[in-house]
Formats: sequence, structure tokens, C-alpha cells
Amino acid sequence: MTPILTLITLVIYLALLFVVARVTSRSADNKNFFTGGRRTPAWVVALAMVGAPMTGVTFISVPGMVAQSSFAYLQMVLGFIVGSVVIAYLLIPLYYKHKVTSLYEYLDSRFGLCSHRCGAWLFLLSKLLGTALKTLVACMVVQQLLCNYLGIPFWLTAVVFVLLVWLYTYRGGVSSVVWIDAIKTICMATCAVLCIVFVLRELGLSPTEAVSAASDRGLSQILFIECWSDNRHFAKMFLAGVFMIIAMTGLDQDMMQRALSSRSQKAAQQNIILASLLQTVIITLLLSLGAIFYLYLADVGTVVERGDEVFAFVATQEGMPAIISILLVLGVMAATFSATGGALTSLTTSFMVDILQKSGGSATLRKAIHFATAAALVVLILAFNQWGNDSTINLVYRVAGYTYGPLLGMFAFGIFTKRRTYDKLVPLVAIIALLICLVLDYNSEGWFDGYEFGFEILLLNATITIGGLYCISRK
Repeated sequence: MTPILTLITLVIYLALLFVVARVTSRSADNKNFFTGGRRTPAWVVALAMVGAPMTGVTFISVPGMVAQSSFAYLQMVLGFIVGSVVIAYLLIPLYYKHKVTSLYEYLDSRFGLCSHRCGAWLFLLSKLLGTALKTLVACMVVQQLLCNYLGIPFWLTAVVFVLLVWLYTYRGGVSSVVWIDAIKTICMATCAVLCIVFVLRELGLSPTEAVSAASDRGLSQILFIECWSDNRHFAKMFLAGVFMIIAMTGLDQDMMQRALSSRSQKAAQQNIILASLLQTVIITLLLSLGAIFYLYLADVGTVVERGDEVFAFVATQEGMPAIISILLVLGVMAATFSATGGALTSLTTSFMVDILQKSGGSATLRKAIHFATAAALVVLILAFNQWGNDSTINLVYRVAGYTYGPLLGMFAFGIFTKRRTYDKLVPLVAIIALLICLVLDYNSEGWFDGYEFGFEILLLNATITIGGLYCISRK
């Protein structure tokens, strides 16, 4: 794919992005920025919720996971479905009952202001770190396909990328984000299917032959039940999937801001369930695409060390049709622009409503916070680019395990008990739980006979938090 073709693809998509943002931001005020006025059409919210959890990281890293983990990720996706049911019928009614703008207002009514702000800070930290990792992937793709040819340094690529996201969300907020998410869902599904078709044609394989070849090379195993210490074990990944989706969607201001823009509680519940089912289909397509990519690499005798680079490597090979590169750029841009835009919107909302306690604050203050958040995001992207060395999607879930764990514990304690905590001690409990998990994770193989913590660190973190909250509570 030539740099000119990459540039044309980017310009066309950005033009569409800003047209949608312009239309959806008319008569925008703080209420529309935070909740979309709760008048977004149900079918738009449904499409948005399908694609909302899937980012450029999903589009790039999920295919790249296949070499090391085969289809093990589907074990976690099955847990996502169960967790989505919990969100729909436990958390959604809770949020509509309390008529929250920010989810963490519930912690204020249940425990107090310190708990409210603690939950908000945990979200802000997790969302900033996770969004930086996800946006980094998209910046790397643009750098490899375009900016390296133009002599543009990576830091400038990151600045321009985040600036464009900031521009399309600074007025419309969640109103713009939901519509862009709906477009993203359609783009990602279409791109995945077309990439599979074109790469199979390049390999000269039928779908049946590809399945057989992937199985012969050990690229299609789904269930891992032999070794309990393996972090891919079914029980560990399934349970992690259940609680990860509850934490990263049900307790995430970014994800739930979309659902809460629905016109009714029933519509929000239906959208959550439908989104989890369709998300399973798209992730299966991406894993299948990864298996096909590795079949291609084996066919040409090439090894790509870093899984996140497999998609871009295959897309830029001689002999591959240019449409593969176009689909790569389109899929990554569609996924990342909406995800990063949603994160900027939710971070702005949470900081104003939860930290500053100014849900009715001026639009000027909101825009200043919005810009400061974008600047912080650029700094983190550059830091992760300098020091990150793991599969990005694994890093995202590892970060979530530590930062969302105390948040999950706080909500669970509030919902399932009637005990009152000493509010000022709640942040201390969250910090202690996080530190204990860091120590256990770092020393687990030596202390527990080779046991390696995986994504279940989230559940351990939440459990320790619940125990700590019980110790500082009373009837």
C-alpha cells in the first residue's frame, strides 16, 4: 500500500467522522455531552454497544494472539456473555433507579464522598492507561504505513492523532461518540470478513482447507483444561471473562455512558445482551483471521516476533492486494477514533461530576478538562511506546486487573451487603488491595509451585477489597 493510498483512506474516513460529529453536536450542552440527552435511537445504541468494547487493539492484537494462545481467548469471551447478563439485570436497573450521570455517584449515596472519589480516581487511572495502550496501536499502524515514508517522527504522529479525536468530541460528547461507534461496528465486521476472503484467495485455500491446516499447526485449540497453572486454563479465563466484563463495561463510565443514553431501561438491557452476542461473532472472525495470517507467514517462511505487528506485516507484503492495507487502516481508524473519543468524553464527565462535583459547570470548564485529558493521553502513549514490550491486549487486561479490582470490590460490597463503612478509610483499603496483588503476582511462581496469575488477578483484587471493607464496616 502506497503512502498516498493510506493518506487518501485516512482523509475519507476523517471527513465522514467530522460530518457525523458536526450533525450530532448541534444544540450541544453539558447534558448532551454527558448523556446524549437520553434520546439516542435504540438501534444506534445497540450497534454502538457491539463495537464499544472493541478497539484498534482488538483489531490488531487479537489476530496476533493466535500463535501463542490459539483460540484460548474465546474461553474468556464466553465469560463475557455471562457477565453481560449480570450487567443488564443487576447494574442497569441500579443506575436508572439512582438516575446517575456518573456511575460512581452510587458509591457516594451508599458509602460517602471519599468512596465516590476513590472509585472515580480508579476509573480515571485505568481508563487513561488503557486508552493510551489502545491508541498506541493505531499510531504504530499509521507510523508504519504512512509517517515513516514522510519522515514524520512518532511523537508528532501521536499528537496529531489525539488532536483529531479531541476535535471531533469537544462539542458533541457522547452524542457524537455513540453514532461513530455504530459506524465503527459496521466497519470492523466488514473489514474482518473481507480480509479473510482476500488472504484465503492469496493462499489458494478454501475455508474448509484453512480450518484443517490451522488445526494441523495447532492454531485452532479453544479449550485448555490440562494444566491448572497455565494462565490459559478454561476455569481461569472463563471466570476472568465474567468479572472482567462486569468491571470493564458495567463499572466503566465510558462503556455505560453509551448504554445510559438509551431512552429506557429495557432498551439499555436489550442492547447489552445483544452486544455481547454479536461481539462473540466478531472476535471469532478476528481469531480466524489471525490463524489465516500465521498460515500465510508459514507459507512464505517468515517469522514475526511481535504479535501486534502481524496484521500490518501481512498487509504490506508484495503480492497482497492493496485492499488488505486499506481495510487494515480503515478498521484500525474506525475502532480507535471511537474508542479514544469515548474515553476522552467519559474521563471529562467523571472528572467534572465525581472529582470537582460540578455536573452543572460551565462549558468552558468542561472544554478545559477535555483538552487537559487529551494532553495527558499523549504523554502516556509516548511512554508506552518507549517502554512497552508485551502484547498490547494482554497489557490492557493486566492494567484493568489492578485498577478495576478495587472498584469491583466496592460495588459488590455495596450491592450485596447493608453494612456501612468508615468512608475515609475506603481509599486506604483500595491501595492495600492493589499492593497485595502486586506482591503476590510478582512472587507467585516461587511461592505457589509454579502457579502463574493471569487475568484472574482482577477477582483476587476484588476479593481482598471486599475483605478490607468488611474490616472497616459496621452494621
